[in-house]
Amino acid sequence: MALKVLQALFQGMGKEQQLQSVFDLAAVGTVADMVPLLGENRHLVKYGLKRLTEMPRVGIREMAMQAGLEIRSIDAEAVSWALAPRLNAAGRLEHAMPSYRLLTTESQDEAQKLAAWLHEKNRERQELTKSAMDMAHQKLAGAGGPALLVGDAGFPVGICGLVAGRLSEELHLPTVVVRTGEELSSGSCRSIPEFNMIEAMNRFQSDVGGFIQFGGHAQAAGFTMQTRDVPRFGEYLSRLAAEWLAGLDLRPRIDVDAEVKLIELGGDVFPTLQRLAPFGEGNPRPSFLSRRVEVIERRTMGNSQHLRLKLKQGGIVWNAVGFGLGSRESEICPIIDVVYNVEVDHWNGSDRLRLNLLDFAAST
Repeated sequence: MALKVLQALFQGMGKEQQLQSVFDLAAVGTVADMVPLLGENRHLVKYGLKRLTEMPRVGIREMAMQAGLEIRSIDAEAVSWALAPRLNAAGRLEHAMPSYRLLTTESQDEAQKLAAWLHEKNRERQELTKSAMDMAHQKLAGAGGPALLVGDAGFPVGICGLVAGRLSEELHLPTVVVRTGEELSSGSCRSIPEFNMIEAMNRFQSDVGGFIQFGGHAQAAGFTMQTRDVPRFGEYLSRLAAEWLAGLDLRPRIDVDAEVKLIELGGDVFPTLQRLAPFGEGNPRPSFLSRRVEVIERRTMGNSQHLRLKLKQGGIVWNAVGFGLGSRESEICPIIDVVYNVEVDHWNGSDRLRLNLLDFAAST
């Protein structure tokens, strides 16, 4: 919306060409807010990222350095997991103004200080999120049902959405996380493709009328309500989820684009795949399935959170990384089927292709 207002202003002034100067900000905002990368959005992100890497703002360059990124290698996924969390951390914990100042400053000294401050706030946000996740797991221990609601006065307001998102992804259920107060409570809702959260909230408001304010979309929403009405919302949501999700297989799924052998991934396959970029919401990176792959090396990394494998098939060896799959190391056997993306590993100034492991299972 901000970009379109600016476009109209520039058109009226006969300076529409200057709109390109903010394409980088439009790209960051579009990716950070998980807008589908389709149509005009994809165009804006594609050319915005090109501008960001070729003519980086001093603040973005400093933020990339703090994140350990090479500015030339920043793509939509790097914005999503490295830059956006830092920019959002300010508003989650204090106020968003330092992020705005970082994006607009022309001072190298100010950019360094602000980037360092955001880096620290992001680290603090990660610690708060972990603590809140641990608390939520304790409260949900033994809980079942087609929808989940967990509340506590100790949940930081700016973290509730992150916790709800992780729980929803982990359990594949509509999830609500509420910061409870003495009189008023605020909550964040995250959902699964099979359950339209904002439609459920609209029905609750129509039938019960409990929200003071609320809004969002099918997969993410938020609200404020009287604390005494929170349990009633949880019960209503569970009844609705039981009705809407009845008979559905709610296990997470991965859509596989093609079954291939590892030897088929060479040549111009990766450059051709990159023509489909930028990848992200609504335009996921293509995923592949390879069967009967030999595991010749395996280990965990990152405090045992992630897997690093060497995979061999038909005389071809590939490095593979499974982020968040470290807890499944015991499931690895000599011959497995693997689902993965192909990506570039930027390490020590060199670029190498590797497999980003999404799932695996013993070959049958």
